[in-house]
Amino acid sequence: MNSAEMLRLLDGISRDRNVDRGLLIRDLELAMVSAARKYFNTLDTEEFACKIDPVMGTMTLTRHGEALEMPPAAFGRIAAQTFKQVMIQKFRDDERATIKEEFGRKLNEIVTGIAQRYEGGTLVVQVERAEAYMRKSEQIPGEQFEPGDRVRCLVLDVKEAGSKVEVHVSRSHPDFIKRLFEVEVPEVAEKIIEIKGMAREAGYRTKIAVASVDSKVDAVGACVGVRGSRIKNIVDELNGEKIDIVRYNESSQILIQNALKPAEVSEISLCFELGRATVVVRDDQLSLAIGKRGQNVRLAARLTGWDVDILTPEEFNKGLETLSQTMLSVEGIDEKHVDKLAALGMVSVFDIEEVGAEVLMTELEIDQAAAARMVEIASTKAKVVAEEQQKAKEEKERQMKEQADAAQKLLGGESASAGDEAANAILGRGGAGNS
Repeated sequence: MNSAEMLRLLDGISRDRNVDRGLLIRDLELAMVSAARKYFNTLDTEEFACKIDPVMGTMTLTRHGEALEMPPAAFGRIAAQTFKQVMIQKFRDDERATIKEEFGRKLNEIVTGIAQRYEGGTLVVQVERAEAYMRKSEQIPGEQFEPGDRVRCLVLDVKEAGSKVEVHVSRSHPDFIKRLFEVEVPEVAEKIIEIKGMAREAGYRTKIAVASVDSKVDAVGACVGVRGSRIKNIVDELNGEKIDIVRYNESSQILIQNALKPAEVSEISLCFELGRATVVVRDDQLSLAIGKRGQNVRLAARLTGWDVDILTPEEFNKGLETLSQTMLSVEGIDEKHVDKLAALGMVSVFDIEEVGAEVLMTELEIDQAAAARMVEIASTKAKVVAEEQQKAKEEKERQMKEQADAAQKLLGGESASAGDEAANAILGRGGAGNS
């Protein structure tokens, strides 16, 4: 092989594998040194040196600093095999390092690849020159790709695993949606609109809180787009996953209220000591606030960072009344103390039991004995209330079961009999004994 042909091959490998040409030339030099050492059977790493001209492709092999007047072809088969093995290994090492560096720069960025196959639940995606792996936990539930399908995903991690580099990607990670918003909403990419928080249950629903640094830009409106065009593109990419765009507010009460939409909130009581928000909604808004399988309130809690309890006005008032009656039975505690407890977001005997005596001493400015007595009596009452709530729950479940059984009986046996009688009457037949 002449010098020009060798350089053309190196250029082709460099282009196809995206490996720096200089690294390939260095690999060839090291391989040639290994072949010479093998031929002369020497262990001295400094004995031989090789230099390849990157422009002309000419090769200079030296031994102890003096040019070795011996063509590489004269090294023989064993040395040539050594040269080949070293060269291939070096090329692979360089390619692996290049892939690791390349995808290392793309961490938390969206890439597009082609679905290849599934391996034990893990989706293998060809992303440029690398095979990326999407574990089951990083896939959107219910989503299935066929070989050849286009896959957009987030680069989650890049690490060496034995002799190869593993690229791990995700479609279920919350940052995947953040990057989609940056792609679809220019104001997000330009930092005019900030994503303040996000809570996601991949494949089902996502709540995202946004705020604008420019008073002229409506954060929610910009994310939704004209006639919902921007959000539609994101929802389509996620195969119909619901996305609630929430207007961010520094006030926790307003943020919680926004996060629970579309439900209408009547009142919010915050207990900073417990990190709990007690939210009161009308009876007709209760199921909407809680959401299917508790999803709405669960995502709202994760988005806002508060433990959210949803109550009806009746439940809220009953809890306050029980708290008031229980606390007023403690010597030295009056209506002012009870009102202060409510103002602090402690709206039930369960809250008193949980915060403990030390907090009560500080907040109500009472002595240790009174605080301890309050916790003790609240704890006792809490057990009674818990038993009552459990009995009420069981009674409600029993009634619902009875109603379901009655409906089943009506739709099963009785309705069939009534249907037969109606059919006989229409056909002019008599009772069961007539023909």
